[in-house]
Amino acid sequence: MFTREEASAIRQAFWKAFGQYMALHTSAEGQRINWINYKTGIRHLAFKMDADARSVSIAIEMSDPDAGIRELMYLQFEALQRLLEASTGETWLWEPDTENQGRRISRIGISREGLNVFRREDWPELISFLKPRIIALDQFWSDAQYGFDLFR
Repeated sequence: MFTREEASAIRQAFWKAFGQYMALHTSAEGQRINWINYKTGIRHLAFKMDADARSVSIAIEMSDPDAGIRELMYLQFEALQRLLEASTGETWLWEPDTENQGRRISRIGISREGLNVFRREDWPELISFLKPRIIALDQFWSDAQYGFDLFR
């Protein structure tokens, strides 16, 4: 087991390594981008990546405190589901109403079990899982973002 400080340092080292690796890639629009803290430009709409001791995941999270706004965002994503699936090449899990750290959110995501961010030998597989999916989300977002202008 790791102390809280050791675990935090390992997580930080992983995300730093991932960020350095991804810095070589520009966005779909040819811009430099912070892949780890991807900015959608829409408040309460984020692309989230996570890696822990059991799994790795990537998701689109809608966290507006207003359930009606969250539902409208989710419905807009449903209308663009085919575009998202074409961009990612896979079907993700759609959760219209779920909980994250005590907050109600909507989420569209995918995860892979059996990878551990605390095992450095898993890092290449973690990166191989996240990299194509965040790039695909960026490609999707470059086409789809205009459908979300009413939420700006």
